[in-house]
Amino acid sequence: MASVILNWIYIGITTFVVGYGVLRFLTRHFAYQVKNADAYLVCGLVCVTVYAQFFSLFAGVGLAANLLLLAVCLVIVCREQAALAQMLSQCAAGWRAQDKKWLYLRGLLLLGLFLLFAYGTSRGQIHYDTGLYHAQSIRWMEEYGVVKGLGNLHCRLAYNSSSFALSALYSMAFLGGQSYHCAAGWLAFVLAAVCLRIGKPLRAGRLRTSDFARVMCVYYLVNIFDEMISPASDYFMVLLAFYIVIRFLELLESGERTILPYGLLCVLGVFLMTVKLSAACILLLTVYPAVRLLREKRWGETGAYLGMGIVTALPFFIRNVVISGWLVYPFTQIDLFDLIWKIPKGLADYDAKEIQVYGRGYTDVRQFEMPIREWLPGWFRVLAGSDKLLVMMAAVSALILLLYAAGMVWGWWKRRWALLLVQGTVTACFLFWLCTSPLIRYGCVWVYLTPAVVFGGILEAGLHSGRAVSAAVILLFLYKGFALGREIVGSYENDHWLTQKDYENYEAYAYEINGVTFYCPAEGDRVGYAAFPSSPSKAQIILLGDGVKDGFRAAGK
Repeated sequence: MASVILNWIYIGITTFVVGYGVLRFLTRHFAYQVKNADAYLVCGLVCVTVYAQFFSLFAGVGLAANLLLLAVCLVIVCREQAALAQMLSQCAAGWRAQDKKWLYLRGLLLLGLFLLFAYGTSRGQIHYDTGLYHAQSIRWMEEYGVVKGLGNLHCRLAYNSSSFALSALYSMAFLGGQSYHCAAGWLAFVLAAVCLRIGKPLRAGRLRTSDFARVMCVYYLVNIFDEMISPASDYFMVLLAFYIVIRFLELLESGERTILPYGLLCVLGVFLMTVKLSAACILLLTVYPAVRLLREKRWGETGAYLGMGIVTALPFFIRNVVISGWLVYPFTQIDLFDLIWKIPKGLADYDAKEIQVYGRGYTDVRQFEMPIREWLPGWFRVLAGSDKLLVMMAAVSALILLLYAAGMVWGWWKRRWALLLVQGTVTACFLFWLCTSPLIRYGCVWVYLTPAVVFGGILEAGLHSGRAVSAAVILLFLYKGFALGREIVGSYENDHWLTQKDYENYEAYAYEINGVTFYCPAEGDRVGYAAFPSSPSKAQIILLGDGVKDGFRAAGK
């Protein structure tokens, strides 16, 4: 746990400084005052992840990458020391002006959350896929950065989530000890702090739509408390999606007219797509700032946001091409490159089908062509009880939203087009997930958010029993808190107080290809982190050079 806290302090300082520097630069050109400290942290998290991906194109993401990051932070602090001092002074003055009782209470709650989530991140369950390919993907980033044709060694190594670059940057493996995996837990803590702000609306008995999104975020945080130790891309995607929707709704609710915060959240949506490509529908939110920018003919600002989006996505797509030979693996509809290390089209198509079939509850790829009316009932039948309820609520919400939108068009209800866009975006994400690969952990955020923002918007607009709703939310929090406490007590072991639980490693045997040693699991398909490089079965590959850093191509190609 102590190692997690130290790692988090380093993550927090570097991401805050980088985020402050970037937002300070932007607000000089687009007048806006940043209102939440978490904006600096999230902005910095995105920037350092994009930086780590660019760095990986040239070298392993290790000591040199961190030294350069620290140098950038030092330059920002030196250049902005007066502004930083003024901001800290204003924060201190604001704290002194607040009610001391609530200020101390909030401080204690934040400290309690920090320690609680550090405890959860230090131990827990390692995700199955972490032993299968997450740990190996991160180690490849640490050791070599990007390697041509890496997906030929193991197709899942071509899944290239930008979150793996973030985990590699902050793993501290170059220190010679273990490779830490604390970034998902840090992001979970940041979201928990964001959700703390629901306290005032609960006391007042007046929840807004963003507060209903917070309720479901808390629900999710409790569910993953014993899993966030894993650097799985699903956790990063879901947490960032919650952040985007909560903050976008808050801006609308506060009547914010400046385009900058909306535009930056849309850039964060582009980043979300690089974490997990299935989240691409979140980009529908760009309609709001885009319409305003084009209507007001702000061409320079439009170009600036497009440029930020391109820079954010560029290293992800470059890495895709280098690792797999495809612009977007495993989808072969976009075929632009003829590279010797390109993963064969047949294997890529099979992998794409396997992902979707697995999400529907099948393991036989021949079930891919099964129509939705045949596989959907069986898929729904095996869901957990709470998931069934939430999926049904999301489906009903989608129907209600259609009626509500029609009522707005015909003037039956108050026209709130911007809120409708958020509701429609979340619902579109839910429907896309449901019709493609509806594994709960792939898209639970859309299952949770769709009823939250649809029903939440309706309740905010016309229901006057706010205190009854607040009471129900408080009861839910008490129930989930009790369940979490019971889980922590039941699984407690007096361990991992100094260092974080390491990756799980499995027995493996060695084999050689052209004098280079590779590893394969002795049983099952997982190896873990230590046996490197590895694949679930003996790889059918040809080395492009003398060693693994030169890359691979498929044998027989």
